[in-house]
Amino acid sequence: MTQADHDHPATEEAKRPEVMADIYAEDGSIRSDFLAMVGAAIADRDVLFLRENVARLHESELGDLLESIQPEQRHALVRLLGTDFDMTALTEVDEAIRLDIVEQMPNEQIAAGIGELDSDDAVYILEDLDREDREDILSQMPFTERVRLMRALDYPESSAGRRMQTEFVAVPPFWTVGQTIDYLREEEELPESFSQIFVIDPTFKLVGALDLDRLLRSKRQVKIETIMHETNHPIPAEMDQEEAAQLFEQYDLLSAAVVDNNGRLVGVLTIDDVVDVIQEEAEEDLLRLGGVGDEELSDSIASTSKSRVPWLGINLMTAFLAASVIELFDATIQQVVALAILMPIVAGMGGNAGSQTMTVSVRALATKNLDIHNAARIIRREAGVGLLNGALFGCAIGIIAGIWFHDANIGGIIATAMLINMLAAALAGILIPLFLDKFGADPAVSSAVFVTAVTDIVGFFSFLGLATWWFGISR
Repeated sequence: MTQADHDHPATEEAKRPEVMADIYAEDGSIRSDFLAMVGAAIADRDVLFLRENVARLHESELGDLLESIQPEQRHALVRLLGTDFDMTALTEVDEAIRLDIVEQMPNEQIAAGIGELDSDDAVYILEDLDREDREDILSQMPFTERVRLMRALDYPESSAGRRMQTEFVAVPPFWTVGQTIDYLREEEELPESFSQIFVIDPTFKLVGALDLDRLLRSKRQVKIETIMHETNHPIPAEMDQEEAAQLFEQYDLLSAAVVDNNGRLVGVLTIDDVVDVIQEEAEEDLLRLGGVGDEELSDSIASTSKSRVPWLGINLMTAFLAASVIELFDATIQQVVALAILMPIVAGMGGNAGSQTMTVSVRALATKNLDIHNAARIIRREAGVGLLNGALFGCAIGIIAGIWFHDANIGGIIATAMLINMLAAALAGILIPLFLDKFGADPAVSSAVFVTAVTDIVGFFSFLGLATWWFGISR
């Protein structure tokens, strides 16, 4: 930071209006008048205003602010705040924005900033950096902290080991309650907040845990081993973060010990991290169902286009398959023009029905509510739903089509085709995700394009095929 950044006239500061306590508008966005004040302060290099009104924001509020201002303003804001910039805010912004900010910061400032963070937040920032920059930043950190972060970064991406916090409280089982309380009072290097104390043996293997409230209610002379409870749900460090989140949900956990392959305690996973995981996984599944992958609004046009092209290409190929089915019945369409008008209805209804079943199936697979043991029952259920909805909408559309074209034959054909396609859509919506999951593919990514292809092909073939047969048209 230059001297000019600090030497702003006091008179300008006096003219700056006081910032409001609530920076959000009713719709949840940052208030425009607050953005204007921050923008003016950045333009005027009003460091004092920024320290008083921006540096003091909660990390999530600062993150929202960073996402709401222009890139050049972000760079200037971080530069003007210097060491007052809360690095935790970088965990609250899109990856593209986080990388953009970090790339503008000297590695010395990054090292100093993440040194003040909890290890899980530090890893979250470091893991997206280039290997060279990451190693340079780590080399500038104290040895103990560097080792902890490097160990966490060695675990697979999206694993519990990457999400865990390496700051925790652990005591031996032979300590008394009094010794433990005295230790908590005197020890300077404690986590910022914690609700559990872990109990370990001399080899650092986890043997139990003790809730803080239980500790405080016990007499000083009581041994820890007599009041601890065995931790029935330690989480392997290499477990996928989504599976770890499911354990939290299943057993209503607030925190859980993370252990290595030898059962040694290496960290703790807390509910705040799990909430982030659940949100990320839900967003990821939603994006993948749309065939867009891991995409952010802040991504560049080229990057966004590149991520969408593969599945659009596959969809184009399946569309040609559907078109080839229509081409088989071109003579029928030429003689009965009403079929061309009604074809999109059959395909569209089938596509929507398939998407409904597919969405439920993909989510059930992700949450482990659908597996080989209950698959047959769920398939029968979805087939029943498809038949019922097919009959209901088939009758309705058949009546409308018959009246519209003054031809009961047309109504009967589209009603039957609708029933067939709705059944096919229901079966495709559950069988395709199950098939993909069985062979190790991600159902959320791959299902939609294949379900759509099935409903288009079956819908066109059944509708046009029935019409060709009923009207006796030669192909």
